[in-house]
Amino acid sequence: MKKIASSELVLNSDNSVYHLNLHPHQIAKDIIVVGDPGRVETISNYFDNIEHKVANREILTHTGTLNGKQLTVMSTGMGPDNIDIVLNELDALVNIDLENRTIKEEHTTLNIIRLGTSGSLQKDVPVDSFVISELGLGLDGLMNYYEYNQTDEEIELLNQFYSQTNYNKVFAQPYFVKGSFELFNKLKEGCISGITATAGGFYGPQGRVLRIPLKETQLNEKLRDFKHNNHVILNFEMETSALYGLSRALGHNACTICAIIANRFSGTVSTNYKLAVKNLIEETLSKLTQ
Repeated sequence: MKKIASSELVLNSDNSVYHLNLHPHQIAKDIIVVGDPGRVETISNYFDNIEHKVANREILTHTGTLNGKQLTVMSTGMGPDNIDIVLNELDALVNIDLENRTIKEEHTTLNIIRLGTSGSLQKDVPVDSFVISELGLGLDGLMNYYEYNQTDEEIELLNQFYSQTNYNKVFAQPYFVKGSFELFNKLKEGCISGITATAGGFYGPQGRVLRIPLKETQLNEKLRDFKHNNHVILNFEMETSALYGLSRALGHNACTICAIIANRFSGTVSTNYKLAVKNLIEETLSKLTQ
């Protein structure tokens, strides 16, 4: 079997994967990912015990057990570029023999749940509610670099998106990708479900103007008004489409749930978003460990 070159799969001197600084035995098969490193301890404080704590750059990893179930919680930092690193290295931990640098014959599937915060694009999705992402809409362009299978539904959604929005061709080609059916059904109770748009940045890519004029001044309005077969775009953030696309390509299950901390069209902001995030964490941990 062909070995993966050291320049392609970079390992540390102790044979841990480069950015995560982790060994295979230090992660569970059920992994919660968050953007903020500070939120890792907030979640792991609920664990009955913690077996591993590893920190490298913005990536903090705690692995332990809750109600007899092993869980990992990990920070990714912000943006689809960080998701690209984290997902590829998580997959390497379970599906590549790091000692021999060869792909394992038996595939291991991870369950990856993103808990985040987000802004709503629909007036009827209020602050402090929870949105579960049935699909991701990638405006980030990441998955254009990878070969992966898209469904007829995803292709039709993209065609409709171009038709309805006249999306600017100077931007990266968008893509739609569905999350895990299994995780969606397990976690959807108490959540509003729909499409989550993923941007490659926080300001211009999400229609915010400070000092630089935008090439597309009606982006959020176009996203808000898009509709096809009862699919609407509910919220805007920076990770979900990359998480869903890479999980699809690598054979993992992924699901995102975000607490809505601001509504871009009603102009409202959560007065206590930390409480909303706390409630989201508690509800998700309960569903995962039932």
